[in-house]
Amino acid sequence: MRDSVDALVEDWRGKRPDLDFEPLQVISRLGRVRSYVDAELARVFDAHGLGAATFGVLVTLARLEESGDVSQRRLMDELGLTSGTISVRMDRLVAEGLVHREPDPDDRRNVRITLTPKGRDLFERVAPAHLANERRLLAPLTSEEEHELARLLRKLLLEFEGTCTHDTALGLTLAPARETIRAREAVGLPPVIGLLVRDVAEGSPAAEAGLRPGDVLTGVRAVAELYDVAPGPVPLDVLRGTTRRQVTLALPELRPGRRPRAAEHRV
Repeated sequence: MRDSVDALVEDWRGKRPDLDFEPLQVISRLGRVRSYVDAELARVFDAHGLGAATFGVLVTLARLEESGDVSQRRLMDELGLTSGTISVRMDRLVAEGLVHREPDPDDRRNVRITLTPKGRDLFERVAPAHLANERRLLAPLTSEEEHELARLLRKLLLEFEGTCTHDTALGLTLAPARETIRAREAVGLPPVIGLLVRDVAEGSPAAEAGLRPGDVLTGVRAVAELYDVAPGPVPLDVLRGTTRRQVTLALPELRPGRRPRAAEHRV
């Protein structure tokens, strides 16, 4: 069976066989699936008289309120909004009676936000319907396919959520593959896929392996792969400029956390 992206790629290949259109197979499908998903999610939100932005605030407050009220600054960071945008959004939600806002007794420049009973009731009604809707949208996938898709998307998202990975146990700071390609092209070197070594701590396992800033770990496409390797000596293919070599990196037994945190990939 063929979808709209198959037709798009085939059309382009016939017109420009000199170009690589393989990335469209993934990137274009991600965008098109997202547009369908957004429309389906909006139907549930519309049925309850709210939009995706309002639901985002309600669900975030419901999650964070376990330890008390939430600072507007924390809410701004969680939602990835600017101070001006979060202020306008809070003004609207206060007017609708969904949230309560009061000055922060510990910081006069900040305010504290809580859900009102009306806001809490709306969340309790919408959240189950929203989750059931998401489950419906994934109905074409088996449980195994859903887990595999989540694994691949996690691997890709980790590369975007952290600009560099700093592993204190290895004494190594790495940039993701997309930055490796850009950095090498900027200095006239041929692009390669791998992790770019940004920094090496003196006396660290990375330094003992002979790694230097500017090296590229060509055998590793994503940071997540490095955290799936068992402790012990690990041979790594390295590109230094245009010279290829192999080094052995000793992965220590105790590495606090096998998975980097989303915000900064730190272990």
